Amino acid sequence: MTARPAPRIRTALAAATAVAALTAAALVTPATASAAEQRTPDRHGATQRALEQAVEAGSPGALAQATDRYAAWDGEAGVADRTTGRERGPADGFRVGSITKTFVATVILQLEAEGRLSLDDTVERWLPGLVRGNGHDGRTVTLRRLLNHTSGIHEYTDDKEFAGKVFGGFFEHRYDTWAPRDLVRIAMGHAPYFAPGGGWHYSNTNYVLAGLVVEKVTGRPYGREVERRVLRPLGLRATSVPGTRAAMPRPSGRAYSVLVGPEPGTAIHDVTELNPSAAWAAGEMISTTGDLNRFYRALLGGRLLPRGQLKKMTTTVPVGAEAPNHRYGLGLMSQRLSCGKEVWGHSGGIHGSSSEAVSTRDGGRALALNFNSDWAGDSTAVVEAEFCGRSAPGRTHGAPGRDSAGPDGAGRAGQRRADTPQRGSTTT
Repeated sequence: MTARPAPRIRTALAAATAVAALTAAALVTPATASAAEQRTPDRHGATQRALEQAVEAGSPGALAQATDRYAAWDGEAGVADRTTGRERGPADGFRVGSITKTFVATVILQLEAEGRLSLDDTVERWLPGLVRGNGHDGRTVTLRRLLNHTSGIHEYTDDKEFAGKVFGGFFEHRYDTWAPRDLVRIAMGHAPYFAPGGGWHYSNTNYVLAGLVVEKVTGRPYGREVERRVLRPLGLRATSVPGTRAAMPRPSGRAYSVLVGPEPGTAIHDVTELNPSAAWAAGEMISTTGDLNRFYRALLGGRLLPRGQLKKMTTTVPVGAEAPNHRYGLGLMSQRLSCGKEVWGHSGGIHGSSSEAVSTRDGGRALALNFNSDWAGDSTAVVEAEFCGRSAPGRTHGAPGRDSAGPDGAGRAGQRRADTPQRGSTTT
C-alpha cells in the first residue's frame, strides 16, 4: 500500500473472503443507462482527463471504470504494450497489490461470523511461536491489530537483504518462491515499531500472518478460501489468486517499472512476469476494474458480511498527521475528498502496477483504476475527478470520455496515485 516513493512500491499482499452462507448473488446492473446518464454524457470528463494526465506524467497507460446502480463507464488512456502499441482495454487484467488485503480481511471476518475465531484472539493462539524475537510477542498481538495495522510488527519488505533481491535484484530473482513463514521470520529479525496498540504503521507482515491464520482455521490454502467465499459467489471470473504462477492471464497488458527511482532518464523495464509469492496474502491477487467494483459494491452493500462484522470492518483508526483525511479499518481505508465526500476502499502497488478501488459507504457508486507503471500517475486525482466532478486542488479539469450502458461498456482514459498513506514504511 504505499507511503514510499513509487518505485519501491512494496509488493502488496492479498486475499479475499466472505461467509458463503451470507454471500448473495453477484451484483446485477441494468443494461441501459439512466436518464441522468443520458442527459450528461460528459459526466466522467474530468475522470477521463485525469487518466490522460497520468499518461502525460509518464505512465505508459491508465485504465478506470466507474459504476453505479444504472450504468458503467470505462475510460482508458495510453497503451497496454509499449512494443506493439496496443491500447488498454476494459477487460485487461492487472496485479492489484495491497487491494488483496480487503479480500483477506473479509475472509477473517466471515470466519468470525461463523464462530470459528475471534478478532480478540492472539496470533499466538493460531500460530504458536511464529511471532517471537527482537521484542515481538505473538501473545500480545490480536487479530484485530493485524488487520488495522496497529500491531507494531515490523515490515518485512524493509529488510535490506529482501529488498535487494526483490527490487534491486529483480531480474535475478523474479521467479523465486518465497514461503510465507520465511517472510514472517525476516520481519522477526527486526524490532517492532511499537507495542501492540501503541500506534499505526502499515506492515505487509500483518497480512501474511492473517493469511496463515485463515489456513490454520480452515485447513485450506487462503487463496482457495478467497475463491470459495468471494470470487465464485460474486462471479468474479477475472479475479485470481495466482500463488507462484508468474504469467498473467489473458487479456492483460504489460507492466512497467523503473525499479530504482523515478529520476528523468531512468530506464523503463518490462516486469510483467514475476512470482508474486513475495507478496502472498498481502498483495498477490490479479483482477480487473469491473471485478473490483463488483467486489467493493457487494462488500459495502452488505452482501458478504453480516451487519456486525461490516461495522467492525469500517471502525477506523487514524493513520497519522501525514494523512489527516485517511483512516484505516480492517483491510479497508476511508478517505475524505476535497469536496467533503467520503469513499472507502484500498490502494495497491506491486512491480509495474499501481491500482486503487473505492466505493461510497452504501456501495452505490464505485471506481477502480490502474496504471501499468509504478513511478507515474496520481490515483487521488482520478478519484477526486470522479467523485467531486473536478480534479484535486491544483489540477485541471478534463475532457469527456465515453459512457457505455451496462457493466461491460468501453471508453478511454488513464492516471495514478501513491498507495495507501502510512507512517514509516509502506507497501502497495
